[in-house]
Formats: sequence, C-alpha cells, structure tokens
Amino acid sequence: MVAHKDSPSWIDSPGANDNAIGTAGALEMACVLAQYTSESTIRFLWCNEEHTPWTSKTAAQKAKARGDDIVAVFNLDGIGVKTAEQTAAGRRTNVTAYTKPEGKRLAELMGAVNARYSIGLEQRTAERPQPGDDDGSFVLAGYPAAVINIGSWPYGDPNYHGEGDVPESCDVKNAAMTVQVTLAAVVTIDRSL
Repeated sequence: MVAHKDSPSWIDSPGANDNAIGTAGALEMACVLAQYTSESTIRFLWCNEEHTPWTSKTAAQKAKARGDDIVAVFNLDGIGVKTAEQTAAGRRTNVTAYTKPEGKRLAELMGAVNARYSIGLEQRTAERPQPGDDDGSFVLAGYPAAVINIGSWPYGDPNYHGEGDVPESCDVKNAAMTVQVTLAAVVTIDRSL
C-alpha cells in the first residue's frame, strides 16, 4: 500500500484530495489489517511524491536492492476525486490504472471484488502509456504488478494543486468504498499465495 502527501509542499493548501484522502485511506487499511492474520507480509509506505529522499522511487529501488519479493502494489492517490459534474451527480467512481500486464490483473481483480461484495463503485480500468506516480516507481524498479487507484482518469479534480483542495471538497464515502475494494483485493491476493 502506497500513499503520499503532496500539495502542502508548494502551496498554502491542506492537499485534502491530493493526497490526504489517500493517506487517510491507507491508514484505515493499516488499522483494519492489524486485526487480520495474513499469509504474507503486508507493508505500507507513506512517502513524499516529489521530494527526495522520501519518495516512492527511493523506497522501490531499496526494495529491489534488498531482493524483496513484492507481488502487488496498490497506490491510493486522489481516491474518490472526480469532476465537479460527477460529484454533483452523486457518482461513486474509482479507476484502477496499470502499466504492465501484471498490473492489469490487479485492476481486473478490483472490478471482480467490487462486484463480488456488492460495494457499489463505478469501477473501471485504464491502461497507462508509461509508468507514473508512486506505482510507477515500483514498475520502473522491476515490480510490474503495480496500480494506482484514483477517483477519475484523466484526473478531474477542479482544485488540483490549488488552494481549494480542502477537506470539504473530499467525497469521503467514495474514498471509503475505494478502501473497501482495495482491502478486498489485498486479502484475496494474500489468501491465494
């Protein structure tokens, strides 16, 4: 599980959708999984997307140097964030974007568990032309099973990297649904190893 802080680095904004909402989602997952007896190790990374050395790039490269066997990376970034029109329509969206075929399998799993457990997200997948964001750091380090969970693709936040990226603009229910689907995917993977 990966999440990062972002907007406060360069603008007077709490960075609520980018990416306090993803950070809070990862924290909630950690709380839930603390009560879960896993078959494998589940790790959490909270990083700073742009500022060295606290980046996912550094973490991914160090994991590769240690020889870590990472079977899946889920990046929570802007979960529940969508266009103003989608928000006004009350839509609950998540896009799982991938770069490599191994990531596509994770994206398809997100859709399958969303349906299996009737979580109710408008879940879709998107293929990225090249690695990006924190999941891309792991792809570039040699861990192709990496995806980003994000509310919209292309990213539709009207307050992206702006002072209006405040908690009141967050769709907390949508973000919670994304966390539920991601948790279901993680547990499904864990039980299959």
